[in-house]
Amino acid sequence: MSPPTVSVTGEGALAQPAAAEAPAYKNPFLWVPSSYLTMGLIYITVGALANIMFSRMGMPNDQAAFWSSILGFPYTFKFIWAPALELYKTKKFFVVLMQFAIGAALAGVAVAVRLPGTTWIAPVLGLFAITAILGATQDIGTDGVYVTTLPPKDQAKYLGFQSMCWNGGALLAKGPFVIISGSLHDSTGSWPTAWMIVMLALGGLTFFAGLYHSRILPPGAKAVESESFGAAMKTFGDAFVSFFQKKDVVRLIAFAFLYRFGYGLLDKMGPLFLIDSREHHGLGLSNQGVGGVYGTFGTGAFIIGSLLGGWIVSRASLKKTLLLLCLCINVPNATFLFLSQTMPTSMTVITIVVIIEQLGWGIGAVGHMIYMMQQIAPGPYKTAHYTFATALMGACMMTTGAVSGYVEKAVGYQWFFVIVLMAAGPSLLATILAPFHHPDVTKQSEAA
Repeated sequence: MSPPTVSVTGEGALAQPAAAEAPAYKNPFLWVPSSYLTMGLIYITVGALANIMFSRMGMPNDQAAFWSSILGFPYTFKFIWAPALELYKTKKFFVVLMQFAIGAALAGVAVAVRLPGTTWIAPVLGLFAITAILGATQDIGTDGVYVTTLPPKDQAKYLGFQSMCWNGGALLAKGPFVIISGSLHDSTGSWPTAWMIVMLALGGLTFFAGLYHSRILPPGAKAVESESFGAAMKTFGDAFVSFFQKKDVVRLIAFAFLYRFGYGLLDKMGPLFLIDSREHHGLGLSNQGVGGVYGTFGTGAFIIGSLLGGWIVSRASLKKTLLLLCLCINVPNATFLFLSQTMPTSMTVITIVVIIEQLGWGIGAVGHMIYMMQQIAPGPYKTAHYTFATALMGACMMTTGAVSGYVEKAVGYQWFFVIVLMAAGPSLLATILAPFHHPDVTKQSEAA
Protein backbone atom coordinates (compact mmCIF):
# COMPACT_ATOMS: atom_id res chain seq x y z
CA MET A 1 0.00 0.00 0.00
CA SER A 2 0.91 3.70 -0.33
CA PRO A 3 0.36 5.51 2.96
CA PRO A 4 -0.28 9.25 3.21
CA THR A 5 2.88 11.27 2.84
CA VAL A 6 3.84 14.88 3.25
CA SER A 7 5.09 17.59 0.93
CA VAL A 8 8.21 16.62 -0.99
CA THR A 9 9.70 19.96 -1.88
CA GLY A 10 12.19 20.29 0.96
CA GLU A 11 12.25 21.43 4.54
CA GLY A 12 9.80 24.27 4.59
CA ALA A 13 10.80 25.56 1.19
CA LEU A 14 7.31 25.35 -0.21
CA ALA A 15 5.31 23.65 2.52
CA GLN A 16 5.15 26.17 5.31
CA PRO A 17 2.81 25.35 8.21
CA ALA A 18 -0.10 27.69 8.53
CA ALA A 19 0.94 30.97 10.05
CA ALA A 20 -0.73 32.31 13.15
CA GLU A 21 -2.48 35.00 11.11
CA ALA A 22 -3.90 32.53 8.57
CA PRO A 23 -7.67 32.72 8.05
CA ALA A 24 -9.87 30.32 9.97
CA TYR A 25 -10.59 27.00 8.31
CA LYS A 26 -13.49 24.61 8.66
CA ASN A 27 -13.40 21.86 11.25
CA PRO A 28 -10.80 19.29 10.03
CA PHE A 29 -13.26 16.49 10.75
CA LEU A 30 -15.24 17.84 7.79
CA TRP A 31 -12.43 17.45 5.27
CA VAL A 32 -9.51 15.34 6.58
CA PRO A 33 -11.45 12.02 6.62
CA SER A 34 -13.08 12.55 3.22
CA SER A 35 -9.83 13.73 1.60
CA TYR A 36 -7.79 10.74 2.69
CA LEU A 37 -10.57 8.24 2.11
CA THR A 38 -10.65 9.39 -1.52
CA MET A 39 -6.87 9.06 -1.75
CA GLY A 40 -6.93 5.46 -0.52
CA LEU A 41 -9.90 4.58 -2.71
CA ILE A 42 -8.20 5.67 -5.94
CA TYR A 43 -4.79 4.20 -5.08
CA ILE A 44 -6.29 0.75 -4.47
CA THR A 45 -8.57 1.07 -7.51
CA VAL A 46 -5.65 1.44 -9.95
CA GLY A 47 -3.63 -1.23 -8.14
CA ALA A 48 -5.31 -4.09 -6.34
CA LEU A 49 -8.80 -3.67 -7.83
CA ALA A 50 -7.45 -3.29 -11.38
CA ASN A 51 -5.39 -6.45 -10.86
CA ILE A 52 -8.51 -8.51 -10.08
CA MET A 53 -10.48 -6.81 -12.83
CA PHE A 54 -7.84 -7.57 -15.47
CA SER A 55 -7.77 -11.23 -14.46
CA ARG A 56 -11.55 -11.60 -14.46
CA MET A 57 -11.72 -9.95 -17.89
CA GLY A 58 -9.51 -12.70 -19.28
CA MET A 59 -6.09 -11.07 -19.19
CA PRO A 60 -3.39 -13.65 -18.34
CA ASN A 61 -2.16 -13.39 -14.76
CA ASP A 62 1.38 -12.44 -15.74
CA GLN A 63 0.07 -9.46 -17.71
CA ALA A 64 -2.49 -8.54 -15.04
CA ALA A 65 0.22 -8.41 -12.39
CA PHE A 66 2.59 -6.52 -14.68
CA TRP A 67 0.20 -3.78 -15.73
CA SER A 68 -1.41 -3.28 -12.33
CA SER A 69 2.11 -2.89 -10.88
CA ILE A 70 3.29 -0.46 -13.56
CA LEU A 71 0.24 1.68 -12.81
CA GLY A 72 1.92 2.42 -9.48
CA PHE A 73 4.70 4.35 -11.24
CA PRO A 74 3.10 7.81 -10.79
CA TYR A 75 2.59 7.18 -7.07
CA THR A 76 6.21 6.11 -6.65
CA PHE A 77 7.72 9.08 -8.47
CA LYS A 78 5.16 11.80 -7.83
CA PHE A 79 7.82 13.88 -6.05
CA ILE A 80 9.25 14.67 -9.50
CA TRP A 81 6.36 16.95 -10.51
CA ALA A 82 5.23 17.98 -7.04
CA PRO A 83 7.06 21.35 -7.25
CA ALA A 84 5.04 22.28 -10.33
CA LEU A 85 1.89 22.45 -8.20
CA GLU A 86 3.40 25.37 -6.34
CA LEU A 87 3.21 27.61 -9.41
CA TYR A 88 -0.54 28.04 -9.88
CA LYS A 89 -3.52 28.87 -7.69
CA THR A 90 -3.95 26.82 -4.48
CA LYS A 91 -3.60 23.25 -3.24
CA LYS A 92 -7.40 22.99 -3.07
CA PHE A 93 -7.67 23.90 -6.75
CA PHE A 94 -5.59 20.85 -7.73
CA VAL A 95 -7.38 18.48 -5.36
CA VAL A 96 -10.83 19.39 -6.67
CA LEU A 97 -9.70 19.47 -10.30
CA MET A 98 -8.06 16.05 -10.01
CA GLN A 99 -11.15 14.52 -8.39
CA PHE A 100 -13.39 15.78 -11.17
CA ALA A 101 -10.91 14.50 -13.75
CA ILE A 102 -10.60 11.10 -12.00
CA GLY A 103 -14.39 10.79 -12.10
CA ALA A 104 -14.32 11.40 -15.85
CA ALA A 105 -11.42 8.99 -16.41
CA LEU A 106 -13.15 6.18 -14.50
CA ALA A 107 -16.33 6.83 -16.49
CA GLY A 108 -14.15 6.37 -19.57
CA VAL A 109 -12.91 3.05 -18.17
CA ALA A 110 -16.54 2.02 -17.70
CA VAL A 111 -17.24 2.67 -21.38
CA ALA A 112 -14.00 1.10 -22.65
CA VAL A 113 -14.38 -2.11 -20.66
CA ARG A 114 -17.43 -2.97 -22.78
CA LEU A 115 -15.42 -3.06 -26.01
CA PRO A 116 -15.47 -6.49 -27.70
CA GLY A 117 -12.82 -9.16 -27.45
CA THR A 118 -9.46 -7.86 -26.30
CA THR A 119 -9.92 -4.41 -27.83
CA TRP A 120 -10.73 -3.08 -24.34
CA ILE A 121 -7.19 -3.60 -23.08
CA ALA A 122 -5.37 -0.63 -24.66
CA PRO A 123 -7.97 2.07 -23.85
CA VAL A 124 -8.55 0.73 -20.33
CA LEU A 125 -4.81 0.67 -19.60
CA GLY A 126 -4.46 4.18 -20.98
CA LEU A 127 -7.36 5.51 -18.92
CA PHE A 128 -6.10 3.77 -15.78
CA ALA A 129 -2.67 5.29 -16.37
CA ILE A 130 -4.29 8.73 -16.60
CA THR A 131 -6.24 7.94 -13.43
CA ALA A 132 -3.00 6.98 -11.65
CA ILE A 133 -1.32 10.26 -12.67
CA LEU A 134 -4.36 12.23 -11.57
CA GLY A 135 -4.56 10.25 -8.34
CA ALA A 136 -0.91 10.84 -7.50
CA THR A 137 -1.37 14.55 -8.21
CA GLN A 138 -4.46 14.54 -6.00
CA ASP A 139 -2.29 13.06 -3.24
CA ILE A 140 0.26 15.87 -3.57
CA GLY A 141 -2.46 18.50 -3.34
CA THR A 142 -4.25 16.82 -0.44
CA ASP A 143 -1.04 16.48 1.57
CA GLY A 144 -0.29 20.09 0.69
CA VAL A 145 -3.63 21.26 2.08
CA TYR A 146 -3.00 19.26 5.24
CA VAL A 147 0.50 20.53 6.01
CA THR A 148 -0.05 24.16 4.96
CA THR A 149 -3.42 24.58 6.68
CA LEU A 150 -3.05 22.83 10.02
CA PRO A 151 -0.49 23.98 12.58
CA PRO A 152 1.96 21.25 13.69
CA LYS A 153 -0.04 20.49 16.84
CA ASP A 154 -3.21 19.83 14.85
CA GLN A 155 -1.30 17.87 12.21
CA ALA A 156 -0.28 15.43 14.94
CA LYS A 157 -3.79 15.45 16.41
CA TYR A 158 -5.47 14.36 13.18
CA LEU A 159 -2.72 12.03 11.93
CA GLY A 160 -4.49 8.94 13.26
CA PHE A 161 -7.75 9.90 11.54
CA GLN A 162 -5.83 10.59 8.35
CA SER A 163 -4.32 7.11 8.31
CA MET A 164 -7.55 5.42 9.39
CA CYS A 165 -9.55 7.06 6.61
CA TRP A 166 -6.93 6.24 3.97
CA ASN A 167 -7.32 2.62 5.00
CA GLY A 168 -11.09 3.12 4.92
CA GLY A 169 -10.82 4.03 1.24
CA ALA A 170 -8.66 0.97 0.66
CA LEU A 171 -11.27 -1.16 2.44
CA LEU A 172 -14.02 0.20 0.17
CA ALA A 173 -12.08 -0.71 -2.97
CA LYS A 174 -10.88 -4.14 -1.81
CA GLY A 175 -14.07 -5.11 -0.01
CA PRO A 176 -17.50 -3.83 -1.04
CA PHE A 177 -16.60 -2.97 -4.64
CA VAL A 178 -15.00 -6.38 -5.27
CA ILE A 179 -18.01 -8.07 -3.68
CA ILE A 180 -20.40 -5.95 -5.78
CA SER A 181 -18.52 -6.88 -8.96
CA GLY A 182 -18.99 -10.57 -8.18
CA SER A 183 -22.67 -10.16 -7.37
CA LEU A 184 -23.24 -8.20 -10.57
CA HIS A 185 -21.49 -10.90 -12.57
CA ASP A 186 -23.68 -13.56 -10.99
CA SER A 187 -26.82 -11.63 -11.90
CA THR A 188 -25.81 -10.50 -15.41
CA GLY A 189 -23.47 -13.30 -16.46
CA SER A 190 -21.11 -10.63 -17.87
CA TRP A 191 -17.84 -9.41 -16.40
CA PRO A 192 -17.74 -6.35 -18.72
CA THR A 193 -21.17 -5.28 -17.47
CA ALA A 194 -20.21 -5.90 -13.85
CA TRP A 195 -17.01 -3.86 -14.08
CA MET A 196 -18.72 -1.13 -16.07
CA ILE A 197 -21.16 -0.57 -13.21
CA VAL A 198 -18.38 -0.71 -10.60
CA MET A 199 -16.26 1.83 -12.49
CA LEU A 200 -19.23 4.15 -12.95
CA ALA A 201 -19.91 3.95 -9.22
CA LEU A 202 -16.27 4.67 -8.37
CA GLY A 203 -16.20 7.56 -10.84
CA GLY A 204 -19.42 8.98 -9.46
CA LEU A 205 -18.17 8.70 -5.88
CA THR A 206 -14.95 10.53 -6.77
CA PHE A 207 -16.83 13.21 -8.71
CA PHE A 208 -19.10 13.71 -5.68
CA ALA A 209 -15.98 14.03 -3.50
CA GLY A 210 -14.83 16.82 -5.82
CA LEU A 211 -18.16 18.63 -5.42
CA TYR A 212 -18.01 18.25 -1.65
CA HIS A 213 -14.40 19.40 -1.37
CA SER A 214 -15.06 22.39 -3.63
CA ARG A 215 -17.18 23.74 -0.79
CA ILE A 216 -15.51 22.32 2.31
CA LEU A 217 -11.77 21.97 1.67
CA PRO A 218 -9.52 24.83 2.88
CA PRO A 219 -7.46 26.47 0.13
CA GLY A 220 -4.06 25.52 1.49
CA ALA A 221 -0.99 27.51 0.49
CA LYS A 222 -1.23 29.78 -2.54
CA ALA A 223 1.16 29.71 -5.49
CA VAL A 224 4.62 31.02 -4.71
CA GLU A 225 6.46 33.81 -6.50
CA SER A 226 8.82 32.74 -9.25
CA GLU A 227 11.82 33.82 -7.16
CA SER A 228 10.61 31.70 -4.26
CA PHE A 229 10.00 28.78 -6.60
CA GLY A 230 13.52 29.05 -7.98
CA ALA A 231 14.96 29.03 -4.48
CA ALA A 232 12.77 26.06 -3.60
CA MET A 233 13.96 24.12 -6.65
CA LYS A 234 17.56 24.78 -5.64
CA THR A 235 16.71 23.45 -2.19
CA PHE A 236 15.14 20.38 -3.77
CA GLY A 237 18.32 19.78 -5.81
CA ASP A 238 20.47 20.18 -2.73
CA ALA A 239 18.25 17.74 -0.87
CA PHE A 240 18.56 15.16 -3.64
CA VAL A 241 22.37 15.39 -3.76
CA SER A 242 22.75 15.34 0.02
CA PHE A 243 20.66 12.18 0.25
CA PHE A 244 23.43 10.24 -1.49
CA GLN A 245 26.04 11.79 0.78
CA LYS A 246 24.64 10.18 3.92
CA LYS A 247 26.88 7.86 5.91
CA ASP A 248 26.41 4.21 4.86
CA VAL A 249 24.05 5.35 2.12
CA VAL A 250 24.31 2.01 0.29
CA ARG A 251 23.05 0.13 3.34
CA LEU A 252 20.31 2.72 3.88
CA ILE A 253 19.15 2.39 0.27
CA ALA A 254 19.33 -1.41 0.49
CA PHE A 255 17.08 -1.39 3.55
CA ALA A 256 14.56 1.03 2.03
CA PHE A 257 14.36 -1.00 -1.19
CA LEU A 258 14.67 -4.60 0.03
CA TYR A 259 12.67 -4.64 3.27
CA ARG A 260 9.44 -5.52 1.39
CA PHE A 261 11.14 -7.61 -1.29
CA GLY A 262 9.26 -10.83 -0.58
CA TYR A 263 5.93 -9.13 -0.07
CA GLY A 264 6.39 -7.26 -3.32
CA LEU A 265 6.44 -10.59 -5.19
CA LEU A 266 3.35 -11.67 -3.28
CA ASP A 267 1.30 -8.49 -3.49
CA LYS A 268 -0.23 -9.07 -6.94
CA MET A 269 -0.08 -12.85 -7.23
CA GLY A 270 -1.57 -13.59 -3.81
CA PRO A 271 -5.09 -12.36 -4.71
CA LEU A 272 -4.83 -13.90 -8.19
CA PHE A 273 -3.98 -17.26 -6.61
CA LEU A 274 -7.10 -16.96 -4.46
CA ILE A 275 -9.42 -16.37 -7.44
CA ASP A 276 -7.71 -18.64 -9.97
CA SER A 277 -9.57 -21.88 -10.70
CA ARG A 278 -8.73 -25.19 -9.06
CA GLU A 279 -7.87 -26.50 -12.52
CA HIS A 280 -5.09 -23.90 -12.64
CA HIS A 281 -4.02 -24.73 -9.07
CA GLY A 282 -5.67 -21.69 -7.50
CA LEU A 283 -8.21 -21.72 -4.67
CA GLY A 284 -11.14 -20.83 -6.92
CA LEU A 285 -12.69 -18.16 -4.70
CA SER A 286 -15.41 -15.88 -6.02
CA ASN A 287 -15.06 -12.10 -5.96
CA GLN A 288 -17.48 -12.12 -3.06
CA GLY A 289 -15.16 -14.48 -1.20
CA VAL A 290 -12.01 -12.46 -1.90
CA GLY A 291 -13.75 -9.17 -1.11
CA GLY A 292 -15.03 -10.52 2.18
CA VAL A 293 -11.78 -12.16 3.23
CA TYR A 294 -9.36 -9.41 2.15
CA GLY A 295 -11.49 -6.30 2.23
CA THR A 296 -13.07 -6.95 5.61
CA PHE A 297 -11.09 -9.40 7.72
CA GLY A 298 -7.76 -8.72 6.05
CA THR A 299 -7.95 -4.94 6.32
CA GLY A 300 -9.09 -5.21 9.95
CA ALA A 301 -6.16 -7.50 10.74
CA PHE A 302 -3.75 -5.11 9.01
CA ILE A 303 -4.97 -2.15 11.08
CA ILE A 304 -4.69 -4.16 14.31
CA GLY A 305 -1.22 -5.32 13.26
CA SER A 306 -0.13 -1.75 12.60
CA LEU A 307 -1.25 -0.70 16.08
CA LEU A 308 0.43 -3.73 17.63
CA GLY A 309 3.65 -3.06 15.73
CA GLY A 310 3.73 0.50 16.99
CA TRP A 311 3.17 -0.73 20.54
CA ILE A 312 6.01 -3.29 20.26
CA VAL A 313 8.44 -0.64 19.05
CA SER A 314 7.36 1.81 21.75
CA ARG A 315 8.01 -0.77 24.47
CA ALA A 316 11.33 -2.21 23.34
CA SER A 317 12.85 0.33 20.85
CA LEU A 318 13.23 0.03 17.09
CA LYS A 319 16.82 -1.20 17.17
CA LYS A 320 15.94 -4.17 19.37
CA THR A 321 12.79 -5.11 17.46
CA LEU A 322 13.64 -4.36 13.83
CA LEU A 323 14.66 -7.93 13.00
CA LEU A 324 11.49 -9.26 14.65
CA LEU A 325 9.42 -6.80 12.61
CA CYS A 326 11.18 -7.94 9.44
CA LEU A 327 10.30 -11.54 10.26
CA CYS A 328 6.69 -10.45 10.73
CA ILE A 329 6.51 -8.74 7.34
CA ASN A 330 7.60 -12.04 5.81
CA VAL A 331 4.86 -14.03 7.56
CA PRO A 332 2.67 -13.66 4.42
CA ASN A 333 5.33 -15.56 2.45
CA ALA A 334 4.80 -18.59 4.70
CA THR A 335 1.00 -18.33 4.79
CA PHE A 336 0.66 -18.43 1.00
CA LEU A 337 3.12 -21.31 0.80
CA PHE A 338 0.85 -23.14 3.25
CA LEU A 339 -2.25 -22.37 1.16
CA SER A 340 -0.59 -23.50 -2.08
CA GLN A 341 0.57 -26.78 -0.54
CA THR A 342 -2.61 -27.69 1.33
CA MET A 343 -5.21 -26.18 -1.06
CA PRO A 344 -7.93 -25.85 1.61
CA THR A 345 -11.56 -25.66 0.59
CA SER A 346 -12.85 -24.31 3.89
CA MET A 347 -13.52 -20.55 3.84
CA THR A 348 -12.92 -20.53 7.59
CA VAL A 349 -9.39 -21.89 7.14
CA ILE A 350 -8.65 -19.50 4.27
CA THR A 351 -9.95 -16.54 6.26
CA ILE A 352 -7.84 -17.43 9.30
CA VAL A 353 -4.72 -17.75 7.15
CA VAL A 354 -5.38 -14.38 5.47
CA ILE A 355 -5.92 -12.78 8.90
CA ILE A 356 -2.54 -14.14 10.04
CA GLU A 357 -0.97 -12.89 6.81
CA GLN A 358 -2.32 -9.36 7.13
CA LEU A 359 -1.60 -9.23 10.86
CA GLY A 360 2.06 -10.06 10.22
CA TRP A 361 2.17 -7.60 7.33
CA GLY A 362 0.71 -4.83 9.49
CA ILE A 363 3.17 -5.44 12.35
CA GLY A 364 6.16 -5.60 10.04
CA ALA A 365 5.29 -2.56 7.92
CA VAL A 366 5.64 -0.34 10.99
CA GLY A 367 9.36 -1.11 11.20
CA HIS A 368 9.93 0.04 7.63
CA MET A 369 8.19 3.38 8.08
CA ILE A 370 9.71 4.20 11.47
CA TYR A 371 13.24 3.33 10.33
CA MET A 372 12.92 5.57 7.29
CA MET A 373 11.63 8.40 9.49
CA GLN A 374 14.28 8.05 12.19
CA GLN A 375 17.40 6.75 10.46
CA ILE A 376 17.14 7.76 6.79
CA ALA A 377 15.24 11.05 6.94
CA PRO A 378 17.18 13.00 9.66
CA GLY A 379 19.18 15.97 8.46
CA PRO A 380 18.48 19.43 7.05
CA TYR A 381 16.07 18.03 4.43
CA LYS A 382 14.11 15.54 6.52
CA THR A 383 10.84 15.75 4.58
CA ALA A 384 12.48 15.35 1.17
CA HIS A 385 14.75 12.52 2.33
CA TYR A 386 11.82 10.64 3.81
CA THR A 387 10.02 11.01 0.48
CA PHE A 388 13.03 9.68 -1.42
CA ALA A 389 13.11 6.67 0.93
CA THR A 390 9.42 5.94 0.39
CA ALA A 391 10.02 6.21 -3.37
CA LEU A 392 12.61 3.43 -3.06
CA MET A 393 10.04 1.40 -1.13
CA GLY A 394 7.47 1.99 -3.87
CA ALA A 395 9.99 1.13 -6.58
CA CYS A 396 10.58 -2.26 -4.95
CA MET A 397 6.86 -3.01 -4.78
CA MET A 398 6.39 -1.91 -8.39
CA THR A 399 9.29 -3.87 -9.90
CA THR A 400 8.75 -7.07 -7.92
CA GLY A 401 5.02 -6.95 -8.62
CA ALA A 402 5.68 -6.45 -12.33
CA VAL A 403 7.84 -9.58 -12.61
CA SER A 404 5.88 -11.75 -10.18
CA GLY A 405 3.38 -12.99 -12.74
CA TYR A 406 6.10 -14.05 -15.16
CA VAL A 407 7.90 -15.97 -12.40
CA GLU A 408 4.67 -17.76 -11.43
CA LYS A 409 3.93 -18.56 -15.06
CA ALA A 410 7.36 -20.19 -15.41
CA VAL A 411 7.24 -22.35 -12.28
CA GLY A 412 3.59 -22.62 -11.14
CA TYR A 413 1.99 -21.49 -7.90
CA GLN A 414 3.59 -24.05 -5.58
CA TRP A 415 7.17 -23.31 -6.60
CA PHE A 416 6.39 -19.60 -6.91
CA PHE A 417 5.48 -19.40 -3.24
CA VAL A 418 8.66 -21.32 -2.36
CA ILE A 419 10.60 -18.60 -4.23
CA VAL A 420 8.61 -15.93 -2.37
CA LEU A 421 9.59 -17.55 0.95
CA MET A 422 13.24 -17.56 -0.10
CA ALA A 423 12.92 -13.89 -1.08
CA ALA A 424 12.81 -13.11 2.63
CA GLY A 425 16.59 -13.58 2.54
CA PRO A 426 17.52 -10.20 1.01
CA SER A 427 15.01 -8.51 3.31
CA LEU A 428 16.50 -10.10 6.44
CA LEU A 429 20.08 -9.39 5.32
CA ALA A 430 19.32 -5.72 4.64
CA THR A 431 17.69 -5.49 8.08
CA ILE A 432 20.64 -7.08 9.87
CA LEU A 433 23.03 -4.66 8.13
CA ALA A 434 20.81 -1.59 8.59
CA PRO A 435 22.85 1.11 10.37
CA PHE A 436 21.65 3.18 13.32
CA HIS A 437 23.41 6.54 13.21
CA HIS A 438 20.70 8.56 14.94
CA PRO A 439 19.12 8.25 18.38
CA ASP A 440 16.42 5.60 18.68
CA VAL A 441 13.65 7.64 20.26
CA THR A 442 10.84 5.12 19.82
CA LYS A 443 11.04 3.45 23.21
CA GLN A 444 8.83 4.90 25.92
CA SER A 445 10.63 6.38 28.87
CA GLU A 446 10.78 4.28 32.02
CA ALA A 447 8.51 6.83 33.69
CA ALA A 448 5.90 6.16 31.05
